Amino acid sequence: MTEAVDAVVLDLGNVLVRWEPERAFDGVLTAAEVERFFADVDFLALNLRQDAGRPWSEARAEVARTHPQHAPTVDLYVERFVHALPGPVPGSAEVVDDLRAAGVRVLGLTNWSAETFHHGERVAPVIGRLEDVVVSGREGVVKPDPRIFALIAERHGLDPARTVFVDDSPANVAGAAAAGYQAVLFTTAGALRAELVARGALPA
Repeated sequence: MTEAVDAVVLDLGNVLVRWEPERAFDGVLTAAEVERFFADVDFLALNLRQDAGRPWSEARAEVARTHPQHAPTVDLYVERFVHALPGPVPGSAEVVDDLRAAGVRVLGLTNWSAETFHHGERVAPVIGRLEDVVVSGREGVVKPDPRIFALIAERHGLDPARTVFVDDSPANVAGAAAAGYQAVLFTTAGALRAELVARGALPA
């Protein structure tokens, strides 16, 4: 039997705020140029190292060594990062506000560079209504490493068995489940609401 829910921990990117990294280059580079950049530098792997706390200056230095033609593109991404956040995820802010109204604690746990995190709340103000956000880039460890799930539980006095963790990454959901959380894969705000109603965190 599932435990009652005291708290909900939400990923941010593509759960509360849309993250579409290619949008950082809208109007500046062609789609083909962006695709080549992402492929040449293995952008998702590079970005994960940023989420783990590496400064963007070091990422640029790495790319300047390995693919010097793309070093200015790294600068562009950082300078235009806000464009990679095209808006809030529809319906998610209302879920957060309804959880808070129901007396459920709501926190964030995000893989995000410490240097660009400040843009998130500007685009999705609901981030500022969370009790706290644990940012991987500040902690030096990324999901699904079990240490970051333990960290948020210890820092905020959470009982994982009574905490719903929500993420759009299957790997992160699996990591949270292994750490004892009630883990839910995010698809839409409507599906999340139904899941939280089923678990008794929200009224029907």
